[in-house]
Amino acid sequence: MAYKQHFKFCFCFKRMFRLREAEPPESMKILFQQYSENDIMTVDLLHRFLIEVQGEQNVSKDSAQAIFNSTHKILKFLPRKGLTLDIFIRHLLSDDQNGPLRPLGVHHDMSAPLAHYFLYTSHNTYLTGNQLNSDSSTDPIIDALKRGVRVIELDLWPNSKKDDVEVRHGGTLTRPVELIKCLRAIKENAFWATEYPVVITFEDHLNQTLRAKVAKFVTRTFGDLLYRNDAENLEVFPSPESLKRRILISTKPPKEYLDDDSSMEREDSQRQGSSDEEQTKNTYNKKLGATDKVLLDEDEDQIFPEYRSLIAIHAGKPKGGIADSFIDINTVRRLSLSEQELENAVKTYGAAIIRFTQRNLLRVYPKGMRLDSSNYDPMLGWTHGAQMVALNMQGHAKFLWIMKGMFRANGGCGYVKKPDFLLRGGGPNNRVFDPSARPPVQKILRVTVYMGEGWVREFRHTHFDRFSPPDFFVKVAIAGVPADVDRKQTKAIEDEWVPVWDESFDFSLRVPELAVLRIEALEYDTTGVPDFGGQTCLPISELRNGIRVVPLNDKKGNQYKHGLDLGPKPKLYGVLVL
Repeated sequence: MAYKQHFKFCFCFKRMFRLREAEPPESMKILFQQYSENDIMTVDLLHRFLIEVQGEQNVSKDSAQAIFNSTHKILKFLPRKGLTLDIFIRHLLSDDQNGPLRPLGVHHDMSAPLAHYFLYTSHNTYLTGNQLNSDSSTDPIIDALKRGVRVIELDLWPNSKKDDVEVRHGGTLTRPVELIKCLRAIKENAFWATEYPVVITFEDHLNQTLRAKVAKFVTRTFGDLLYRNDAENLEVFPSPESLKRRILISTKPPKEYLDDDSSMEREDSQRQGSSDEEQTKNTYNKKLGATDKVLLDEDEDQIFPEYRSLIAIHAGKPKGGIADSFIDINTVRRLSLSEQELENAVKTYGAAIIRFTQRNLLRVYPKGMRLDSSNYDPMLGWTHGAQMVALNMQGHAKFLWIMKGMFRANGGCGYVKKPDFLLRGGGPNNRVFDPSARPPVQKILRVTVYMGEGWVREFRHTHFDRFSPPDFFVKVAIAGVPADVDRKQTKAIEDEWVPVWDESFDFSLRVPELAVLRIEALEYDTTGVPDFGGQTCLPISELRNGIRVVPLNDKKGNQYKHGLDLGPKPKLYGVLVL
């Protein structure tokens, strides 16, 4: 059925456009003809279609009959002999079970050490906006946990009276939130999305008295949920499976914190001409406060026993240069690097970083200049084995979309098992995976963009163009190792709310295990800056064959009610050896 849409033009004129239901693409008509008789698809032919086109090898004829019956019931069509082309198309586009990812749930081996997984990680989780003057709140913490984030960062600072602990971004104008409110929000929402463990990373700027207060807050709030590491020197991390519904604290042990800072201060003192003793004394005074100086000579276990016992994952950097950071010792730990430090380190120490992350945890965080809460490309960290690639959840752009796409894998539980090639090494030179190499193509991904719908019900009719219906086009891109990165796009379809593209693209994938498919619908604008129409990112390792409905999300990652339809692929073909 067609209806009219009017657009004002030059104040006193109107342009009228007749909007019609889109005709199915020609390639979809041909496909239907192959699985129909006299333009009717029977249950037997539907069963064949599900196996041969949709790739559902184990589907039974009873399942095909159930789809047939439900389609009759939902769409209320007659006769009951079979599906016509129009009804077949409507079934494909209305079936909630026809999404692009295999409904596997949690299917990765979850019994390996934590170091064998990528963890869904946030940076400065408590901030509501930019890194300079936004509010700190429990709301973004709750939102992150409900989206499946498993690593929450809290920066701990004394309040203005020095008698309580608050969470804020130090050295900025951001407004604080009480630590106890953050801890309660984490407890209440930690396992809303998944039962797998939550890690809280503390950036600690407290004195000894306030650390003791933190220990009481954490212990009383989490109770039995808190995981404590009884081993003095942990040689291997526990598994996500063994840590279900547990909360882990990760930070620098207090003495290590002081030693590292005093080491750095000594480097400064040598440049300034002051003595080591004077500089170390000043450092301790600043870190502990004058009233706590008498404790410095006591045994370290007597200074911070409660606080130290909280720390399940020890963090810290060894003294020395960047090369010393990746030395693998018997005790496992967490190391943190800024995005810039990682970029510089991989140029020389790429292989050492991958070996380090086979047993230890590496956290990567945004550089300080990202005051607008923008993000960096997470792929550099992932391709080098970094488990905790921390992004600002307050932003909404390509790199955060890719992050969310990666963690749609494994049932969205927030833990994705690293590919085996990131966990092994050996041979005469102990060689490991090289992200910059160009190995043979393993798979060909073909993506056919058929058509799109739903925008006319999602937006007002002048949202994209004041004088006519929108001119939509679609970008299809691959994020992954450098050799796999690629981007293609359809033509723009003018003046259509339900555009039909019927275009196919092939992508050669060398490391599909780390690849993410990114789809973005845009509206062509004569100014040169396209208007945003929707996006989604999908882990290629979990795509399924066939004509699939791909719901689009807004910039923040919330799903639109309607969306873009993709098919008959994405499809992964067999291995190609070049």
